[in-house]
Amino acid sequence: MPIIVNLDVMMAKRKISAGELAQKIGITNANLSILKNNKAKAIRFSTLEAICEALDCQPSDILEYVKD
Repeated sequence: MPIIVNLDVMMAKRKISAGELAQKIGITNANLSILKNNKAKAIRFSTLEAICEALDCQPSDILEYVKD
């Protein structure tokens, strides 16, 4: 998949656990895990916005495009 999700990297930089982040942004731990493990087929802009706000980062800090 050419889009790589670097959510775990940003979470480590901000020293925030998956459970804490899930609670802050209002999604389940299971859905956050799907995002972290690069298994998601889509992400809502509202979820991306909430993640960026909670981690004080930009979407480009979380999402990366890599050619196949």
